[in-house]
Amino acid sequence: MKRKLFTLLTVLLLALVGCSSEGSSGDGEPEKLDKIVLADAGWDSIRFHNSIAQRILEEGYGYDTEVTVGSTPATLEGLRQGDINVYMEVWTDNVKELYKEMTDAGDIEEVSTNFNDNSQGLYVPTYVIEGDEERGIEPLAPDLKTVEDLKKYPEVFPDPEDSSKGRIVGAPTGWAVNETMTAKYETYGLDETFSYISPGSDSSAVATLVDAYEKGEGWVGYYWSPTWVTAKYDLTLLEEPEYNEEQWNKDFGTAFPPNDVVVAVHKDMPEQAPEVVEFLKNYETSNDLTEEALNYMNENDASAEEAADWWMKQHEDIWTSWVPEDIAEKVKSSLE
Repeated sequence: MKRKLFTLLTVLLLALVGCSSEGSSGDGEPEKLDKIVLADAGWDSIRFHNSIAQRILEEGYGYDTEVTVGSTPATLEGLRQGDINVYMEVWTDNVKELYKEMTDAGDIEEVSTNFNDNSQGLYVPTYVIEGDEERGIEPLAPDLKTVEDLKKYPEVFPDPEDSSKGRIVGAPTGWAVNETMTAKYETYGLDETFSYISPGSDSSAVATLVDAYEKGEGWVGYYWSPTWVTAKYDLTLLEEPEYNEEQWNKDFGTAFPPNDVVVAVHKDMPEQAPEVVEFLKNYETSNDLTEEALNYMNENDASAEEAADWWMKQHEDIWTSWVPEDIAEKVKSSLE
């Protein structure tokens, strides 16, 4: 009996030790970090912001960094679980319910707004509406102003697989916003005269736009800013009814709500790396500042890392305000 009791106590003790040591120090406090993991949910702007953060974290604060690639839901779940520490670009209203659930539960913490002057929805090349005299393009849909107006012009955006319909290029598969765009397509009754396709990736969507743009043909599809695409090409965002929360929650039949694009961290980060959280609390850019870097990437065939280094040299006054002077000096030395 005593041996059985001793064995039981030993098992319980080992279990308690195991629980206290997983992701925490012996006193139950979260362990300090040697490596910081960032999320890459699949688009260029988050990669650019990751690269700025990595440069500062590695050269300024001495951390190793790593990036985990995955869909938006998967990377947010990684942030909730602590497998990912930092998310530089959460489009909060595209994942509204999930984000609210995670923040309300205290699993993740919003530390700053990266930018909030972005836009998204259905775009067309501006020449579709206004023409382009230099390229000899006549207006293809001169009265096109709203998403509702698309119903008048399906033939301007022909579906190569169904000649009886136009084609809308939706958001890439796996992106949370694709569900919203699919619902909008049905809510606005566009399914009667248009097909809706979800490209496999952002690059696939862009390829369809670039092909149409270079030929001066009609194209309509989902896109957003900031991107190098909206910086390079003259595009017009089609109008939708003014955002109304009740209508939006019913069938997404309004313009997208104002979308704060935020920096979020796992709940333990303030204790694991308080100096990093202080830096991230100061992190703030804008649509135009981000598009500068994305346009640089495109025009110079540059990586996100190269664009971040270029941008930081151009805007030293901005990023040096996010960190203490000694950290800024270390980072500046690494950029020379």
